[in-house]
Amino acid sequence: MRPGEELVFHNGTVFDGRQFRPAGTSVRISGGKITAVGPTGPSYRAAAVDLAGGTLLPGFIDAHVHPVFAGDQLRRCDLRTASTPAGYVALVAAYAADHPDEEWITGGGWSMDAFPGGIPTRELLDAVVADRPVYLPNRDGHGVWVNSKALALAGIDRSTPDPADGRIERDAAGEPNGMLQEGAALLVSRLLPAVTGEDWYQALLTAQAHLLSLGITGWQDAIVGRNHGEPDPIEAYLRAAQAGTLVANAVGALWWNRDRGLEQLPELLESRSTGRAGRFRATSVKMMLDGVAENHTAAMLEPYLDSDGCSAGHSGLDFIDPRELPRFVTALDREGFQVHFHALGDRAVRNALDAVAAARQAAGGRGLRHHLAHLQVVHPDDIPRFARLSATANIQPLWATHEPQMDELTIPFLGQRRSGWQYPFRSLLDSGSPLCAGSDWPVSSPNPLWGAHVAVNRSLPAMAEGHGGDPFLPGQALGLAEVLAAYTSGSARVNGLEESAGAIREGLDADFAIVNADLAHLPAEEICQAAVAQTWVRGEVVYQQ
Repeated sequence: MRPGEELVFHNGTVFDGRQFRPAGTSVRISGGKITAVGPTGPSYRAAAVDLAGGTLLPGFIDAHVHPVFAGDQLRRCDLRTASTPAGYVALVAAYAADHPDEEWITGGGWSMDAFPGGIPTRELLDAVVADRPVYLPNRDGHGVWVNSKALALAGIDRSTPDPADGRIERDAAGEPNGMLQEGAALLVSRLLPAVTGEDWYQALLTAQAHLLSLGITGWQDAIVGRNHGEPDPIEAYLRAAQAGTLVANAVGALWWNRDRGLEQLPELLESRSTGRAGRFRATSVKMMLDGVAENHTAAMLEPYLDSDGCSAGHSGLDFIDPRELPRFVTALDREGFQVHFHALGDRAVRNALDAVAAARQAAGGRGLRHHLAHLQVVHPDDIPRFARLSATANIQPLWATHEPQMDELTIPFLGQRRSGWQYPFRSLLDSGSPLCAGSDWPVSSPNPLWGAHVAVNRSLPAMAEGHGGDPFLPGQALGLAEVLAAYTSGSARVNGLEESAGAIREGLDADFAIVNADLAHLPAEEICQAAVAQTWVRGEVVYQQ
């Protein structure tokens, strides 16, 4: 736009971050800001942007995503295009052949449901790569598939004990079979070649381009800081912010080292102080409380079931001592840190809420906008506590559906009663809980319209493998405007951006997603067919379909 030029977006539907506006609404912008929202009227100064019957929305904001790691995966052995053991092995073989000089084969993105019991074996990898170590995290990042070379280099054999926060899967003879769960992956990952600052920078730019193509103009990166010995992604953000290549508005959640306590607080304060430039700031702290249900590391109030429907005798892992958690969160709240919890099982959710309650009490009822991500299983008694504590429910809508990991690796081991407590989006909203939304990419697709489709239909998009079947707990479905609000104004609130983004109203940044369909009148089953045609940031087009 030329200085002083005004644009008017018209001839389409407008969603303002809360609701669909009346037909005939137009939006005017100038100088990168929204100047007016209302009925279309003539203006000799304004150039017109024809929405062609589509929908203008605030730019989506992903409240839980891992762009740097996702971008790095895209640049390495990316397994997300396959869905069978043979398909994964073929991709590994092809990548190894195309990259003969790489010391390690890394990447990942395989799905647990492709393998019996969710556990692949080293022999499959050995058959195509025997001379180099292979290290491939699964799509949720809670388990790693390795070959025999990697196990040997790490010194992992039948005598190696399981770490306190993980598990080495073993065959019938007690030998490691090539699958490492949770903290056990660190036994191998510590040997990986160092990722360079240039690697992280290029990964960030690769990921940003993909997110912008989906109408995502902001996000909260759910792990920055020094995590598991990896280089700090903050440096990539600061470089991009200073170079002007960071287009999106990003918040970083600093990793809380679960093996330490409050002695790490000065380091977090220093990272927050130095981790700020342009449209990036590291003002949140990520606390991973538990694992995932599929490998039985999500923290549950009652034990998992075994394959016969009897108690398995274990109820998951607490990665941070629940007795210390309230003290930790109270201290972080006092220092002005928002806490971003990974809380997947019902015990983890309760522990997080108890910690937020302690922080609220210590602050005289005040406090920051803490949020709980994933929320796969929430005990009904804890649903109303979100509203009472002003704790935001950070939902990943794409997971709330029947698919193999749910039907084969989760429901049988939770049982009917607890399975009915999964992803309670409607109950949370109706109880007054604030909602925000994210994808956890690269765990699942970052496409907000696909997430909206599942939130509304509780079934997979038509283009997804294994789609169809009965809706998953359809009583927990959201309306389209409700889930779009979570992805826009709800996530803006969590990121502290209400005065600049997440809504279409006068004075805010002209950050828009333009969708090629009238979302206000689109049949629910067709939401997944809509796509982003343009993305605008501060009045400039940054993506064009």
